Amino acid sequence: MGSGGTKKVAVVLGGLGLAAFAGLLLLCLPTKDLREPPAFKYGIVLDAGSSHTAMFVYKWPADKENDTGIVSQHSMCDVEGGGISSYVADPSAAGRSLQACLDQAQGDVPKERHAATPLYLGATAGMRLLNLTDPEASDRVLAAVSSTMKQYPFDFHGAKILSGEDEGVFGWVTANYLLENFIKYGWIGQWVQPKKKTVGAMDLGGASTQITFETKETIETPANEVMLRLYGQTYKVYTHSFLCYGRDQILKRLLSKVLKAGRYVLQVSNPCWPTGYWKNFTVATIYDSPCTEAEKPTSYFPTAIVNMSGSGNAAKCQQHVESLFQFTPCPYSHCSFDQVFQPSVTGNFIAFSAFFYTVDFIQSQMKRHVATPSDLEQAANEICNATWSELLEKAPGLEKRLPDYCSVTTFIYLILTRGYKFDNSTFPNIAFQKKAGDTSIGWALGYMLNLTNMIPAEETGFWKGTAYGPWVGVVLLFVAIILVTVASIFCLLRSTRGRGMM
Repeated sequence: MGSGGTKKVAVVLGGLGLAAFAGLLLLCLPTKDLREPPAFKYGIVLDAGSSHTAMFVYKWPADKENDTGIVSQHSMCDVEGGGISSYVADPSAAGRSLQACLDQAQGDVPKERHAATPLYLGATAGMRLLNLTDPEASDRVLAAVSSTMKQYPFDFHGAKILSGEDEGVFGWVTANYLLENFIKYGWIGQWVQPKKKTVGAMDLGGASTQITFETKETIETPANEVMLRLYGQTYKVYTHSFLCYGRDQILKRLLSKVLKAGRYVLQVSNPCWPTGYWKNFTVATIYDSPCTEAEKPTSYFPTAIVNMSGSGNAAKCQQHVESLFQFTPCPYSHCSFDQVFQPSVTGNFIAFSAFFYTVDFIQSQMKRHVATPSDLEQAANEICNATWSELLEKAPGLEKRLPDYCSVTTFIYLILTRGYKFDNSTFPNIAFQKKAGDTSIGWALGYMLNLTNMIPAEETGFWKGTAYGPWVGVVLLFVAIILVTVASIFCLLRSTRGRGMM
C-alpha cells in the first residue's frame, strides 16, 4: 500500500477512535445530566443565640436523600438586632426581626423547592435563661417567632429551646461531619470508613460555653455521657454546657465583681478595661440576668448611674476573672470547675464562635502567635496592660468590642488551662477555626442532620455520584483510547517505513 493509502487508514482509525471515545463518553454520562444540571434539596435553620440570630441555608443533591457527606452551606444571613430573648417587652418584634432573612431565604431557595424545604428555629442559652426566670415570657417569644415563620412558604417544623447538652453534641456532630471523620467518599465513589479519630468541639457563645469530645475513660456523671450510633460506629461522648459562662454573661459577671470589690460605689475603676477608656451605665444593666442575681447589692437602685473607668492592670484583672470559677473542691476523680466531672482531654479539638474570634483578634490585630498556653497568657497581659489609645492604634474600627478583649482573652486562657486542663502537650492540638471548608462550624448543621434523619445509625452501602455501570464504561473508555493510540502509532510507523523504501 502506498503512503497515501496508509495515511487514509490512519485517519480512518483515528476517526473511529474519536467516535468510540465520544460514544463511550456519552454512555458514561447520566442521561439526566445531559438535559439539566442536578437538582438540590434545601434545609433552613435559624440559630437564635443570646446576642443575635443567624440563618443558615443548607443544600444537598435531590437524588441523594441519605448521602450525608454532601450537605453544604448554601447561604447565610445575620438577623439585625439582638437575640430573640431581648424582645420580652415586645415579642412580636422578635418575629418581625426575622423577616429580612426569611425574605432572603425565599430567593436563595428555588421557588419550586419552597414547600419541601424544612425550616427550623433553635434557641440556645439566652432563651434558656429567660425560660428559667420567666417561662411565660419565653413561651410568648417562641409563639411570636413561630407565627412569623409560619407565614413563609417553607415546611415549618417548629421553634424550640435546645438544652445545653444538645447544643454541645450537635456542634460536635457538625465539626466531625464536615471534616469527614465519620465517613467519606472513596476514590471509586463508594462510602468508606476513614479510620480517623474524631475531634473534640468547644463552643463559646453569648450566654454559655460547651465542651464535647469522645473519650474511652469512665464518665462518672451519667448526665454528661452520650452514646451515638453513626454509620455503624458507636461513639461514647462526654459533653457539658456551662450556663452563665458565655462571653456576654462573663462580661456582666465581671462588672458585678468590680462593683462588689469597690463596695458598690458608683464611681469605680476597672482593671480589665484599658486606661483612658470609660463608660457610664445603669446598675440595672448588670443585674438584669440570673447570672448576676446572687451578687445584687441589698440596697439596689436599678436606675443609679455607674461611672466606670479603665485602669489596665493584667494581674488584678486575672484575679477578678479567677473569682468567676470554683476550681476546688472536686467530688469526683477529676473535675473541670464548679464541681463538674470531666475526663482528661485527648486528641484534637476545634474551638469556634468567640474562641475563634478572640484568638483571631490576637493573631491578626495584635500580631501574636497562639500555639501554647504561655502564648495566650502573654497576649492577655499585653492587651490588658495597653492603653485605650494604643489599642485603637493597633485595631482601628473595632471600638465596639475593643475594651473587652482583655477580659475575654484572660477568661479563655483560664478556662482552657485551669478549667479544661489543656497543657503544653495538649494545647497545640486546639485549632481555633470558624469554618470547615465553606460551612460555618456550630450546632445548626448537626441539628438539621438529626431532625431530617440524614445520618443513619448503620453503615450505608450505596454509591455517591456514579453507579457501577458507568464506572465500567469509564474503564472501557480508557481501554479504547489506548487501543486507538497504539493503532495510530503503528500506522504512522508503517507510513514512515513506506516512505523510506520508495
